[in-house]
Amino acid sequence: MEKIKIYNGKIVTPHRVIKGGCIVIEGGKISAVSAENIAVADALEINANGNYIAPGFIDLHVHGGAGHDFMDNEAEGYLAIAELHAKHGTTALMPTTLSSEHQDLLDTLSVYETAHALNTNGAQFIGLHIEGPYFSMEQRGAQDPRYIRAPVPAEYREIIARSKAIKRWSAAPELEGALEFAEYLCENGILPSIAHTNAIYEEVLPAFEKGFSHATHFYSCMSGVSRRNAYRYAGVIESAYLLDAMTVEIIADGVHLPPPLLKLVLKIKGADRTALVTDAMRAAGMPPGPSILGSRRDGLEVIVEDHVAKLKDRSAFAGSVATMDRLVRNMMVMADATLEDAVKMASLSPANIIGIGDRKGSLVAGKDADLVIFDEEINIMETIVSGKRIYTKTI
Repeated sequence: MEKIKIYNGKIVTPHRVIKGGCIVIEGGKISAVSAENIAVADALEINANGNYIAPGFIDLHVHGGAGHDFMDNEAEGYLAIAELHAKHGTTALMPTTLSSEHQDLLDTLSVYETAHALNTNGAQFIGLHIEGPYFSMEQRGAQDPRYIRAPVPAEYREIIARSKAIKRWSAAPELEGALEFAEYLCENGILPSIAHTNAIYEEVLPAFEKGFSHATHFYSCMSGVSRRNAYRYAGVIESAYLLDAMTVEIIADGVHLPPPLLKLVLKIKGADRTALVTDAMRAAGMPPGPSILGSRRDGLEVIVEDHVAKLKDRSAFAGSVATMDRLVRNMMVMADATLEDAVKMASLSPANIIGIGDRKGSLVAGKDADLVIFDEEINIMETIVSGKRIYTKTI
């Protein structure tokens, strides 16, 4: 790996911006961060030209892009998705599944391993996120109802035994067997996430205590205040606000959540407890029009319009077509977030949520050399993954 020095940039840290900064990369790691242009022998020098140098974006929830979906179970599709998102500043991502046939999911585990070994020109794969099929039918959104069910111990134990790559699993905590499921996930180092759920606070609290410490695509496909026999109950949304330690992720595309809700999440949960995710499906990076959510073989037909994917009857969103640079920009423009907080929600916060904050998520000597250079409008100029230049904008 070549030695790289990036100079004449504004370095974005979790707390401030260092003007005229310099970063040195050696052996795929950050070896120095300085407020001055330090001399480095035998290094490739990159002039940031006064642009921002920030930690690479980490996407904990992405289904596809560039015309591909991870559920197509094609290694070349994985690589195309990784390359597309790297062009938009993502240096690490979690391939995410959908509710599917059992064999399709097992096949996905195998393809992930193949693609992971081949991935040298895109965002790194940092583990699989299994989304479903243990969901509430009432809050299924665009998840295929054919596959939705309560947790089946023999099934999830087989899946987990097949792969050590699974790092996160989204499910509805109110389902029968969900608490035992969460305990098993935690025993195996997998993060249980609350998703597609109709739970009330009285169900969320014990689930949180069993390990459900994170809320998947917050506000989307989850319960708010509801009435049962004339009495009001707090839902998952209110529970996430009440439980200070619970983390959330938001699709800040400006469509799934409008500006007032983006502001509310930032105000109550804060940048340290909030991660930006794209939830991008195959149409990310593609023109509007018909598309497919899930695998080409048996996925759902959807329509992409108004900068979002929708079910054909337009009754629900079917995933976003956003990229991480758009989310960072939106948090600043729509939610009045500072640059530091917007970048933190796209880097250090997701890194901490998934347990890799010791090596990724901020520009600190000793951490992985995953970084991006962007201008005032968050247009990506350069993406570097583990010290390798993955993308350079042609001017």
